[in-house]
Amino acid sequence: MGYYDQEHTRENKRRRSRPGLTAFIGAVIGALLVVFSIPMLAGTGFLPYDIGPAGGNTADEEAVEQEDDEPAVEEVMEEELESVSLETTSDVTEAVERTSEAVVGIVNMNQTGTGMFDTPEGGEGGGTGSGIVYKIDGEQAFVVTNQHVIEGASEGDTNIDVTLSDGARVPAEFVGEDVLTDLAVLTIDAAEVDTVADFGDSDTLQAGEPAIAIGNPLAFEGSVTLGIISATDRSIPVDISGNNQPDWEAEVLQTDAAINPGNSGGALLNIQGEVIGINSMKIAQQAVEGIGFSIPTSVALPVIEDLEQHGEVQRPQMGIILRSLQEIPSFHWESTLGLPDDVSGGVYLEGVEPGSPAAEGGLEEGDVIVSLDDEEIRDANELRRYLYTETDIGDEIDVQFYRNGERSEATVTLSEQIF
Repeated sequence: MGYYDQEHTRENKRRRSRPGLTAFIGAVIGALLVVFSIPMLAGTGFLPYDIGPAGGNTADEEAVEQEDDEPAVEEVMEEELESVSLETTSDVTEAVERTSEAVVGIVNMNQTGTGMFDTPEGGEGGGTGSGIVYKIDGEQAFVVTNQHVIEGASEGDTNIDVTLSDGARVPAEFVGEDVLTDLAVLTIDAAEVDTVADFGDSDTLQAGEPAIAIGNPLAFEGSVTLGIISATDRSIPVDISGNNQPDWEAEVLQTDAAINPGNSGGALLNIQGEVIGINSMKIAQQAVEGIGFSIPTSVALPVIEDLEQHGEVQRPQMGIILRSLQEIPSFHWESTLGLPDDVSGGVYLEGVEPGSPAAEGGLEEGDVIVSLDDEEIRDANELRRYLYTETDIGDEIDVQFYRNGERSEATVTLSEQIF
């Protein structure tokens, strides 16, 4: 191929490439014209729609939409607040609201000072505890609390004040007390009382049910703690005489709701806000937490009724001064009392009151009771339990006992006892 042919070929290629370049430049110019002309046309109203930034609104539209959205936001916030309010107004808060004002403070004013403004023993306010207003009768309102909270009131050794839920402090009158169940009843002026607690049935409780304790722990009035019923049938030994020997076994409810000093006499509520127990004591050991005890209403109500009517609990009695056989050294069992080897427990009679049912039945000092109505009696606690739970005033019981190593039997007609 010659020079002419080569030049002719290059010229043809240049001619073919020019239309493609011209088309590309034209497309770019056209696109630019569209981009810049559309907003102008839209502004003059020529186009049937408005042009704004992609993915958003104009500032004015945003302000308008924000104004339109404000009521909706407020409504949402109100709905959220209502939801929170409904969630916090639970069965627990309703139960507390129903009964809390009926739970009062008890102040034991020990009369140890001699001057007009002397403070009682233990400082200002004396001993403190809690109580429950449970009834209004005429001009009197009745308050139940623990016996140990108002100890000394029956002998006139102390004055009792009641602190109401609104902070008012009023004097109380002593009605009666029972050492065995640790219960006492007071009265105050009914004009000062607005709320009265309702008693529930503790016999229907089950372990795991909610339990709400209200009282004045450490003088913090109206404190509320929440837990469950840990057990419905607990027996706690009680030493009344102070000889380190159990004189009685208290039947109590166990709860893990916090019960601290000052809670004594306060209310243990069920989820309906009914009083199902009267808080009494707590195992106070560093290694033990969450174990509190409450006197169930099934035990408390008969005692409260007796205290209202008689000032004391009327129980059957034999008229004996008793001592558990276990408190006597074992070498005396055979050498002094003449007991056979098969006797493992019983009650030694340290004394028999003249004219008492035991004396009239033939019992004497030094006898060892081993059974009542063929029910084995191993200690003084079991004798009291049998008398107070299985018999009534006026009942006849068969007493099996040892005297000088010989087994004998006597019939005793029970009379009223004031413990």
